Amino acid sequence: MKTYRHLFFDLDHTLWDFETNSEEVLRFQYDDHRLARYGFTVEQFMAYYSEVNHALWRMYQGNKITQQQLRTTRFARTLTKLGVPEAEVPADISDQYTSLLPHKTAVFPYTFEVLNYLQAKGYTLHLLTNGFREIQYVKLNAAHLTDYFREIVTSECSGCLKPDGRMYQHALDRAGTTAADSLMIGDNLECDVLGAANAGLDQVYFNPAKRRHFAQTTYEIACLSELKEIL
Repeated sequence: MKTYRHLFFDLDHTLWDFETNSEEVLRFQYDDHRLARYGFTVEQFMAYYSEVNHALWRMYQGNKITQQQLRTTRFARTLTKLGVPEAEVPADISDQYTSLLPHKTAVFPYTFEVLNYLQAKGYTLHLLTNGFREIQYVKLNAAHLTDYFREIVTSECSGCLKPDGRMYQHALDRAGTTAADSLMIGDNLECDVLGAANAGLDQVYFNPAKRRHFAQTTYEIACLSELKEIL
């Protein structure tokens, strides 16, 4: 089996359990803003938000909208689709979400066990994320993840987004390593798997939902504990 020295992890949906943490915040906001009075359930609110947010993130990753446009648009679009008059969309709901979310601490099963194992095995761990810099650092600190990673590379510090090969090269340069010595671990086929492959890195596709796909991946796992079988 190939030997690696540097491991690059994605954060959201890979280590930090975005869905669990986001659901907790959205449930709070549904009650806090009394959204039930508009006739939709909290489950509908979360489902619509997820759909809108995912679509806008794809636009952001394709450089079609800015970070600020993403932040200011997602709740307004969600709520108006659910029938809330535009004039009644809470002005602070987007900032509230952005403020509350990174303080949530749910991570995927075996996160700490696996990170401790990899450190003990002598791997150098790094983080490579498209998330907003100030939010990602709050997440890492709140979830007690920061100290595991030597380099924390965000899209803002690299000037581009995964799957852009320039972001991978920036991360390799920051880490002082090469693609041949490195492995990317993430949940997104386009950004983490194909992006890494195009940059010359082997990849681990983290696929806990066991979604069917036709991508060529170096490795695929459904649970983080399976990394012990690879590394």
